[in-house]
Amino acid sequence: MNRLWIENGTFVTMDDSRPVLKGHMVVENDRIVYLGEEAPSPAPEGAQRLNGQGLVFMPGLINTHAHSAMSLLRGYSDDEALQVWLEQKMWPMEAKFTDEDVRWGTSLAVAEMLKSGTTTFVDMYDRMHIVAEVAMQSGIRGVLTRGVIGLCLPEIQTEKLMEAKQFAKDWNGQADGRITTMMSPHAPYTCPPDYIERIVEAAHELNLPLHTHMSESMAEVQQNVNEYGCRPVEHLDKLGFFSRPALLAHAVHLNDDEIALLAERGAAVSHNPASNLKLASGVARVPELLRAGVTVSLGTDSAASNNNLDLFDEIRLTALIHKGVSGDPTAVPASEALKMGTVYGARALGQEKQMGMLKQGMKADFIAIDADQPHFYPQTEILSHLVYAGSGRDVKHVWIDGRQVVRSGECLLLDESKVKAEAQRCFERLLAR
Repeated sequence: MNRLWIENGTFVTMDDSRPVLKGHMVVENDRIVYLGEEAPSPAPEGAQRLNGQGLVFMPGLINTHAHSAMSLLRGYSDDEALQVWLEQKMWPMEAKFTDEDVRWGTSLAVAEMLKSGTTTFVDMYDRMHIVAEVAMQSGIRGVLTRGVIGLCLPEIQTEKLMEAKQFAKDWNGQADGRITTMMSPHAPYTCPPDYIERIVEAAHELNLPLHTHMSESMAEVQQNVNEYGCRPVEHLDKLGFFSRPALLAHAVHLNDDEIALLAERGAAVSHNPASNLKLASGVARVPELLRAGVTVSLGTDSAASNNNLDLFDEIRLTALIHKGVSGDPTAVPASEALKMGTVYGARALGQEKQMGMLKQGMKADFIAIDADQPHFYPQTEILSHLVYAGSGRDVKHVWIDGRQVVRSGECLLLDESKVKAEAQRCFERLLAR
């Protein structure tokens, strides 16, 4: 049995009954077994001991929307409208991707996420078996899905759907449960209605959640109205999408009726503020979603539209932009923004009983922040400092399933030098093709 005893630490638990605690935490194998102000008694036998002085421990961050392999295209096309960026820049370049590109692009993204405190990521892409292999090797927790675009011949649609189903079956529960799967039509504007219905049917068959892009831009919403006579939320509802647990990326352009329907259906949203701002897609109605009872989590989207995968950036942006847009400084308080990156992320994935908090019985997915730095002083309100002053660069150590995967800022299970070199080589080859 592996035991870790953290002494004299500051613990941001994300538990409303005791949000910040100074004391001790004990981990056995993959679970937190003790968290309290007093030292555990009796002392855990054979435990590795870690002095937590100067460190702040908190749950690992949960990134609920990413396309990791697209890290290879970071900086390739900036300052473009969404449809131009996607259709004229991204899709033609991605069409050149090989297995090797997906492997090293994903490895680059996972290294960046781990080093900046993300312990769980949702990934929608193709060649997903390679993404899963990287997740398995790196120690990260992944919720993975083969995204399918249905703008193709019926036989190709069927081929993609069968591939997505096989991936979901093969990998769900792998890596000692660190890898789980979903089913994902790419978006209502890239998948015909009957194709979405087939994917929903497959999700029922496999007992899996659904994930899609939705209402990211005004143009997308208008296209849905023109083609199907209704807005995307109503359209997906008619197709049975919300008959499964559903996670919706972006959801920027929603009206009051749509917000109410999402709340009624129990759907969750992945808010991607940096990507939405950079592509000028708009600002999602997060305060209204939260007030309606919709679970709102945070995602980075890809490094091609962000351009980093630091979820602390998304937490800070979320706390700031909704104040500015609404004129209400209480719109998204620091504590709520931090929950969106932890507690609500776990809830959006249906895993709130496993992760998102530091609490006895929860999975030992947690990070240590080096708080002995000028921007964390004076030591006043640690939640405020984490949101408004902190960043992923402050992350020192990371544990997932009780296993340390980052120590003193270095990944332990990935060869960072090789990952960077291979990612650069892949990008240069893509440019030359």
